Amino acid sequence: MGKNNKILQGALFFFIFLKRIYNGLLINILVSFFYICQKPKAMLQLNVKNETSRLRAVVLGTAVSNGPTPTIEEAYDPKSLEHIKAGTYPIEEDMVKEMEAFNKVFQKYDVKVFRPQIIENYNQIFTRDIGFVIDDIFIKANILPDRERELDAIQYVINQIDPKKVVRPPEEVHIEGGDVMPWNEYIFIGTYKGSDYKDYITARTNMQGVNYIKELFPNKIVKAFDLVKSKIEPRDNALHLDCCFQPVGTNKGIIYKSGFREEADYMFLVNLFGKENLFHIEREEMYHMNSNVFSIAPDVVVSEKNFTRLNNWLRENGFTVEEIPYAEIAKQEGLLRCSTLPLIRD
Repeated sequence: MGKNNKILQGALFFFIFLKRIYNGLLINILVSFFYICQKPKAMLQLNVKNETSRLRAVVLGTAVSNGPTPTIEEAYDPKSLEHIKAGTYPIEEDMVKEMEAFNKVFQKYDVKVFRPQIIENYNQIFTRDIGFVIDDIFIKANILPDRERELDAIQYVINQIDPKKVVRPPEEVHIEGGDVMPWNEYIFIGTYKGSDYKDYITARTNMQGVNYIKELFPNKIVKAFDLVKSKIEPRDNALHLDCCFQPVGTNKGIIYKSGFREEADYMFLVNLFGKENLFHIEREEMYHMNSNVFSIAPDVVVSEKNFTRLNNWLRENGFTVEEIPYAEIAKQEGLLRCSTLPLIRD
């Protein structure tokens, strides 16, 4: 009887073992079925029609693993060059703190924030340059070849967009997001029309870029602005349109008159917005990037804490001004708008 008990006991354990395997398989089958039947991950519903509507989703650059101070030969712009020569080029620790201050403002307003995947020893601060959204279309920018990897670092975001809504201009088209401003029925684009375009590393958007956007958005009014360029003097260099102009609110703007090569371009904006609605910045304010603030909503603007005259004007005109430190990042001739790539606005 004892022997039979052992046999029965062994058989019982064997059946329990089989049952566990069976249940495990069943669970695995059910889990697999659940994932198969699950709806595909919701795609990002892009929507950007202007510069100031309530922001819902954005790509904010990163200063983590920003790399060593560039050499003089590696400088992309005259302001970075100035600080490289002077030994005052910003250090990573300071820039990371500034960008985290910006991120905290986005958190305060419940904005969905995407960050680039980290590439070791690589500048990934200025996401505005690498792509931009108009309406529900994501346009990959044709940027300087050395910066191509910056696009790879946000590919995980682009993968969440309907592929039919993602476009890449042909190679001869030069265009960067800092030069492109959707403004309702208008699209403003900064360019450089000089015959010496190829001689300027600070000329980032060509007329082929302007024409490409015209063809892509035939129902929009595309207005090109011819910008001043300099390889050596940052005060005479409008690297992008947002270095000398940006709308705020619903009918106001910040402008630097001398950033335009042709007075007619400046007057176009004066006539469109009204001179009384434009805050005119001075040469030194342009140098410190006063026109490169960022709008979270028609009545909320993120600004650098040292822009005293501008910030007072904004408050006097009913804006909530979220002041943060960003003077170190500004040494690279980019500021708040340059650090962002809006994906969704109301």
